[in-house]
Amino acid sequence: MECSGVHHVSINVTDAAVAARFYIDVLGMTERSDRPDFPFRGSWLQVGAQQVHLLEVEGFIPPEGQHFAIHVDDIEAAREELATHGVALSDTIEIAGVCRQAFLKDPTGNLIELNEPR
Repeated sequence: MECSGVHHVSINVTDAAVAARFYIDVLGMTERSDRPDFPFRGSWLQVGAQQVHLLEVEGFIPPEGQHFAIHVDDIEAAREELATHGVALSDTIEIAGVCRQAFLKDPTGNLIELNEPR
């Protein structure tokens, strides 16, 4: 098998509509119109060449430490933009020669990393 990249990441959320507004309005993803009519609420979003699929799961509790990372070109500019939306971020951490990173949570409590590669 040869893998050529990540097509999408599926994220469980407790309220698909609230989560979609956060991922679109705050993180800047765009909603796709090709999501099939599944028997559960959710949303398909585009971010760069990849997709994020939100799935509404009643009573979902995010696992500790599990996260996905969003590539940003300037973590400080991203931090300032997120502050205008009232989003709390961790301190920026530098991993020498690798990246700068900071963490935030979506409305369900899923952990999201902002990653500025070096």
